[in-house]
Amino acid sequence: MKFRKSKPKITITSFLSHYFDEAQLWTQTQDEIELLVQLVRIIRPKNPKAAARIDIYELLDFLRKNDFVRLQFSYYIKHLLHHKEFNKFLSDAGILQDVDFIFEVRKRLFSKLLPFQPNKESLEYVLNQVFYVNTDSVWVNKIPMDQVEELYDLLLFKTIYDSIEEDSALSELLHSMSIITQRISGRAMETDVIKMVPEYDNLESPFSAFEKELIQIDEIIRNPNGDHYITSNDLYYKQLLILHKQCMDFVEKAFANTSKYGISLRVNQNLLRIRQQLHRLKVLIPLLIVDFEENKKNNGIQLALKLIKYNCYKNDVRGLISESTQLLSYEVTQHTAKTGEKYITEGKAEYFRMFRGALGGGLIVGFLCIIKVLLGKVETSAFGHAFLYSMNYAAGFIAIYLCGFTLATKQPAMTASALISALEKGMKKQGQPSEKHYAFAVLFARVFRSQFIAFVGNVIMAFPVALLGIWLIDYAFEYNIAASKWTKLLTDLSPVHSPAIFHAAIAGVFLFLSGIISGSIANRDKHGHVYYRIQEHPLLKKSFGREKTKKFADLYEKKWAGVISNFWFGIFMGSTASVGLFFGLDLDIRHITFTSGNFALGLYGGDFMASIDIIIWSIIGIGVVGLVNFLVSFSLSLGLAFRSRNIPLLEVRYIISSIWRHFTYKPMSFFFPSESKIKSEATESYLTSDTKK
Repeated sequence: MKFRKSKPKITITSFLSHYFDEAQLWTQTQDEIELLVQLVRIIRPKNPKAAARIDIYELLDFLRKNDFVRLQFSYYIKHLLHHKEFNKFLSDAGILQDVDFIFEVRKRLFSKLLPFQPNKESLEYVLNQVFYVNTDSVWVNKIPMDQVEELYDLLLFKTIYDSIEEDSALSELLHSMSIITQRISGRAMETDVIKMVPEYDNLESPFSAFEKELIQIDEIIRNPNGDHYITSNDLYYKQLLILHKQCMDFVEKAFANTSKYGISLRVNQNLLRIRQQLHRLKVLIPLLIVDFEENKKNNGIQLALKLIKYNCYKNDVRGLISESTQLLSYEVTQHTAKTGEKYITEGKAEYFRMFRGALGGGLIVGFLCIIKVLLGKVETSAFGHAFLYSMNYAAGFIAIYLCGFTLATKQPAMTASALISALEKGMKKQGQPSEKHYAFAVLFARVFRSQFIAFVGNVIMAFPVALLGIWLIDYAFEYNIAASKWTKLLTDLSPVHSPAIFHAAIAGVFLFLSGIISGSIANRDKHGHVYYRIQEHPLLKKSFGREKTKKFADLYEKKWAGVISNFWFGIFMGSTASVGLFFGLDLDIRHITFTSGNFALGLYGGDFMASIDIIIWSIIGIGVVGLVNFLVSFSLSLGLAFRSRNIPLLEVRYIISSIWRHFTYKPMSFFFPSESKIKSEATESYLTSDTKK
C-alpha cells in the first residue's frame, strides 16, 4: 500500500536560508512581493484570536546569527517599501467615503468578494498582498513590543524623521493629515450639518482654526534646517489639541441635538465621517511628537501597526452598519419610549382606564372581522383582496388610534423602549444594583399587567360584537355570512391543526415594524421642521387663521406618526396572505383580538355545532396567539432598544433574575395593581422619575 507523502513543513529558518543566502535567489524571483507574502504566511497562526501571544523568537534568533542573510533580507524589505506612497490610503481606509449608506455597504461587500487593487507603486498594494486576512491585525498586535523593536533594529530601519523629501514616510504622513483636515473643514460647513448646531452660528469654525494650526506645524516640520518633528511642549501642538477637542465637541453637540432637531441618514453619515476623520487625526498627531530619542523608533513602529490595522478593517461591513444605525435606532426608540409610557399602568384608575380603552379597541375589531368576511366574498384577484383587506385593517387601526382606544399587541413595541429608557436612567443612578433592578422589576410588573388587561378588554369585547353582528346580518337578510368558511375560521385558530404559532409570529414582526415606522416618521418630521412649516405656512394662516393653523400643526405633531404607523400595519396585515399565495408559501397573520372575533364568527357559521375538540383547541389557540404576538414584538423591540442605548446583554441575566424574584414574592402584581406602598426611598424615586416623565 502506497501512502501519500506529506510536504515537508517550511520553517522561517529554511525559508530565509533558501532565498537570502549567498546564492541570493530572492533577486531572481519574478514577483518580488511574493517572498514577503510567503514569509508572513509561515508566521501567521491558524487561530489568531485564540492565541495569547505570537512569538517571533525563531526569526530574531536566526537573523542575529546570520549577518549575511540579515543584510540581504533588510535590503529586500527596504527595496520593497522604498518610496511607496500611502497618504491617500491613510486618509481613506476605514473611513466613510460616501453619505449614501446603502452605496457604502454595497461597495464594502463587493470589496470583500473582489478586493480593490491599487497601483503597484503604493503601500496599499503591498499591504493588500501581504496582510490580506481580516485577522492579521489581531495577531500582529500580539507580537511582544520588545521583539518588534529588536526586529526594527536588526533590519537597520531608519526613523521616519530622517527625511522629509517627497514620498518619504513623514511627508506622506503630513500629506494625509492635510487631506483629512481639508475634507473635514468642507464637510462641517455644509448646511445640513451646521443646522444641527445653531450654538456655533456666531462663532469661528473650530475646523478652520484647526486647519490653520496644522499648516503651521507642517511648515515647521518640513523646514530643511529643522529636526522634522515637534515636542509636546510646542505651543502649536498644545493649541492643536485644544482645537481638536473643540472639533470633537462640535460633533458631539450635533449628535446630542438630535433629540431637538431629529436627524436624517444623510446627516448622520456626514457626522459619522467627520468623527471618524477626527479620530484618525487623534491617532496620527502623536506621531509628530518626539520628546525622547526612543520616541523616533516607537513612532515608526506605531505607524506601521496602524497601517496594517487600517488595511485589515477598511472593508468592515458589520462595524459600518453598527455605527451608522445606532443613533438612528436610538431616535426611533426614543419616540416609541415616550409613546409607550402611557401604556404603563400604575394605580387602579389607570388600570381600568386601560381596560375601557381595550374594550373600545375590541369593539372596532369585532366590526373589522365581519367586514373582512364580507370582503372575502367579493369576486376579484388575489391582489384585489389584498387591497381590500389592507384598507379594512388600516381604516380600523387608524380609527382605534384616533379614538384613543387600545389594541393590545400594539403595546409591546412601545413599552419595551419605555422599559429600556427607564433602565438606562436607573443604571446611571447612585445606589445598590439590587435596588435598581428591583425597581425595574416593579416597573416590568406594571407593564405586564397593562398588557394583560388590554388582552382581556380586546378579547371579551371583540367576541360578542362579532357574534352580535353576524346574528343581526342573518336576522335582517336571512344570510349566514360565515356558513361556507366556518371550518377554516376555527381550524386556523388551533395551534395543532394549523401553523397558527408561525402566523402569530409574523404578526409580531409586523407589530415591531409598525413601531419602527412610527419612530422613523416622527424623527424625519422633527428633522425637517415639518410642524413649524405647517404652523408658519402663509396660505394656511391666511385661509384658516393663525390659531387654527397652529392647532392643526400640533395635531399633526401628535398624531401623524401614529396614523402612518397604523396605516402600514394594516397594509402588512392585509396583504401577507396574498403575498404568500403569489410565492406559493403558507403565509398569513394571527392576531389575538381578531382570533377572538373569528372564533365567534366560526361558531355561528357552524350553527354552534363544532366539536368540543376544535372548540377547546381554538380557545387555547387564542391564548397562544396572544402570547406569541407579545413575545415576538416585545423581544424584537427590546433588542433594538438595548442596541440603541449600548446596554450590555449581560444585564439581561440580572434583570430576569430580579423579575422572577419579584414574581414569586408578589405574583398578583403582574395581573392587578396591588403593590404595597412599602418601598425604599430610592425605589420610589426611580419609579416615579422614570415612568412619569
